[in-house]
Amino acid sequence: MKVTIDGQSIEVEPGTTILQAARMIGGEVVPPAMCYYSKLKGSGGKCRCCLVEVAKGSEADPRPMPKLMASCVTGCMDGMEVNSKSSPRVTEARKSVTEFLLINHPLDCPVCDQAGECDLQNLSFEHGKSETRFIEEKRTFEPENIGPNIQLHMNRCILCYRCVMVADQLTDDRVHGVMDRGDHSNISTCISKAVDNEFSGNMIDVCPVGALTDKTFRFKSRVWFSKPYNAHRNCPTCSGKTTVWMFGDEIQRVTGRKDEYHEVDEFICNGCRFDHKDIADWTIEGPRAFEKDSVINQNKYNRKLEKVEIATEEHILLGREEDRKKISMAEIPLTEEDIINQKSLGNNG
Repeated sequence: MKVTIDGQSIEVEPGTTILQAARMIGGEVVPPAMCYYSKLKGSGGKCRCCLVEVAKGSEADPRPMPKLMASCVTGCMDGMEVNSKSSPRVTEARKSVTEFLLINHPLDCPVCDQAGECDLQNLSFEHGKSETRFIEEKRTFEPENIGPNIQLHMNRCILCYRCVMVADQLTDDRVHGVMDRGDHSNISTCISKAVDNEFSGNMIDVCPVGALTDKTFRFKSRVWFSKPYNAHRNCPTCSGKTTVWMFGDEIQRVTGRKDEYHEVDEFICNGCRFDHKDIADWTIEGPRAFEKDSVINQNKYNRKLEKVEIATEEHILLGREEDRKKISMAEIPLTEEDIINQKSLGNNG
C-alpha cells in the first residue's frame, strides 16, 4: 500500500499504522507519542499527542476524515494522504494536548531525575505555551515507595498506562494499576503492596516523565554530566545488554538500551539494573550515541562539534588599541609621541 505523509510517499504492509509509517519515513513528519510503545501490545490511543489530519482516506474512498485521528491506532489505507506537521489544525491540536497534559504536572524539572531525557519536556519545548489558563488547584499526591528500588511521584504522572502494560506483559504477578476514575485516576498498588518482581525496573525505562524514579540514582547527578556506554554481561535472567551511565570510573545507573524514539530495545532484569554497579561486572562496548539535539549529547565525545566563531562588527572594536595604550599595558609600549603628550599633561597639572 502507498501512503503519503506531508508530501512524502512510502510503501507499507497492510496493518501498518500511520505512526509506524511516519517512523519509516523519519524526520519531522513523525508525530510525538507519549503513550504508544511499539514493544507493548495494546498501547496507544490515550495521550492524543500523535493526532494527524487525514486529507484523503484512500483511493477507494478519497473523502477526508472529518476529525483529527490518533496516528498510533489508525491503520493505513492504499492511497491515503496524511498531514502531520504541515497542518495548522494538527499544530493547534498538539498545543492543546500539551496544555492539557501540563494542567496537573508540577514544575519539577529543576529537581526531577528525568530532566534532560523527558518526553514531556521535549513536547513542551515544541508545542508548549508560555502562559497557562488553569487557575484551579492542582491535584497532589505524596511520593510513594512501591518497591525497594522504585519511588512513585504521582504528581508527575500523565496516565500513559505504559508501566501497567509492562507489568501485565512481562510478569505474572502485577500488583499495581490505575485506581479510581475520571480526574481522580491515579497509579498505585493495591493495599500498599510492594512491586518486587524481577522485571519491575523496566517501569522506570518506559515512563515518559519522572513519575517512576530509580532510588539508586535519585539526586545523584544530571544525565548530561554522565557518559553513557553500551555494555553487556552474561546474565541468566535477561539479555544482559544495557547502557551504563558513568561519571569517571563510577557507574551511576544502568538502563535498557533505547532507540531513537526512546523505546527500550530489550527489557532487562532488576539484577542488571540495580545490583551491578561495579565496572568489573561489565564488558564495555563503546560510547552510546544520541540524537544530535539531545541535551545528553552536548559536548560529548560522540558528537563532532564545530568551532564557534563570533562575527563581530569591525566598528565595535574601533578604539580598542587606543584604550590599551591609555591604560599603559606592558605588552603595548608607549610611543615617543605618547611619552611627550604625557609629559606635557604633567607639566600642565
